[in-house]
Amino acid sequence: MRKILNNKIFRIVYNTIKALFITVVVLYVLMLVIQKVSNNSSIFGYRVFTIATSSMEPEYKVGDVILVHEEDYNNIEVGDDVTYLGKVADFKDRIVTHRVIEMDKEKKTLITKGIANEEQDPQIDSTQLYGKVTYRFILISLLTHLIRNRLGFYFLIFIPLVLVAFLEIADFFTKPKDDESEENEKDIQ
Repeated sequence: MRKILNNKIFRIVYNTIKALFITVVVLYVLMLVIQKVSNNSSIFGYRVFTIATSSMEPEYKVGDVILVHEEDYNNIEVGDDVTYLGKVADFKDRIVTHRVIEMDKEKKTLITKGIANEEQDPQIDSTQLYGKVTYRFILISLLTHLIRNRLGFYFLIFIPLVLVAFLEIADFFTKPKDDESEENEKDIQ
């Protein structure tokens, strides 16, 4: 086992995989923490949301992570995807991402509708608007989809975590003690 763990190529591959795994997990957890802790507050004018329903398919799937930039009402156009806080009916206190289908520039109101929905949403005003969708995080969305799947979680999180833990423990127990290595160096000299 020591021979395998001390193999130079194995160490390079292992350290690369470990670094990638830790980086992806840290970025994913950081994104989740920012979403939860920010309480929908913007950071430099941006907010991160996760799509919760299939109303915007095929554009956005459930679990997709999107970046929303605060926009002035005057910069919104019909056809833009916007995120807003619902105030009435089924939308009350829900964060919704839908496409703008009508605008009233004088009243500063919008009518939105999910791409997959047959009915339009209740009218919203500019005070409800969080902003316009500017980006869908492709890699993080893919990761979210995979992790939500039981097999994806097993192969992307559980097995790599167990493997890293096992190899770290094996590395710890196969390394010579500092005292032993100092004595071996003295004996050699």
